[in-house]
Amino acid sequence: MASNIFFKKKNIRLDKLFPGNNIGKKFIVKDIKPLNYAKKNELSFFDSIIYKEYAFKTKASACVTTPKLEKFLPNSLEKIIVKNVLYELARVTRMIYPFSDIDYPDMSLKKPVKTHHKKVKFGNNVLLGKNVKIGKNTIIGSNSIIEKNVELGANCVIGSGVIIKNSIVGNNVVIQDGCKIGQKGFGFIPINDKNIKFPHIGKIMISDNVEIASGCTIDRGSIDDTVIGKNTYLDNQVHIAHNVKIGSNCMIAGQVGFAGSSIIGNNVSIGGQAGISGHLKIGNNVKIGGGSGVVKDIEDNQIVMGYPAISIKDFIKKNRNNNEQK
Repeated sequence: MASNIFFKKKNIRLDKLFPGNNIGKKFIVKDIKPLNYAKKNELSFFDSIIYKEYAFKTKASACVTTPKLEKFLPNSLEKIIVKNVLYELARVTRMIYPFSDIDYPDMSLKKPVKTHHKKVKFGNNVLLGKNVKIGKNTIIGSNSIIEKNVELGANCVIGSGVIIKNSIVGNNVVIQDGCKIGQKGFGFIPINDKNIKFPHIGKIMISDNVEIASGCTIDRGSIDDTVIGKNTYLDNQVHIAHNVKIGSNCMIAGQVGFAGSSIIGNNVSIGGQAGISGHLKIGNNVKIGGGSGVVKDIEDNQIVMGYPAISIKDFIKKNRNNNEQK
């Protein structure tokens, strides 16, 4: 993850974030990152055993976790033991990044100054935020908004009515009409009859040669980033939730939905209206039939279908048996 260019940060010492936890290390928290990305003077979190492999190897200087999970963390880091990891993480993230829990309107938006973008073509009523970077030969359709600090590569085609924020987009990317990219994801923590909003400080990373069809919605990461690999194609009305990572050369048909933090391998094909549950790992060269519901990890080179999704052989056998019983 690159340094955060989209959200203003406050410099706060670790012991000031957790005043009642008898903190030994009193460094200024440089950033908040997942276990596998965190480095020295950065804060991480460990809330589920499924991330045990990252916990062993993390380079974070401090980690928020529970009494049951602390044994999997290195002794070298500061272990901050709490009852509810996600609640505490939301609380301190909001302290460090105070404007990350609501998508405030970008008040820096202006019509593009063509002398600053001589090799870019703009439709009518396009608005650009402060410090937007656009590569040569890119085309942006009418009524589209590119918010502050967004980076667009060369030779991109951005359709009409598109909104892009908190995103870094590669070269030769096509984003068709009506897409919304980089907004805050859906994250709430229910506490005492209240929904505590989870801040989102991640961004969108779209690689070269990606095509995103009309009406897609792609949420930025919460603590991690949302990533789409090179040469991946999304059909109309696909929703990608926060922290999802989709590999290269994937083909995603219309109305597919990805829940948060799932990781999709390379060369994956997914049929229309399939749903992928959160925090799953889908291997390389996987094919998922249309209308399927994926609720557990899938290994490489598998073909699955149904709800819950099972191997295609088992799916055909199950349907044959059901038909024979009728």
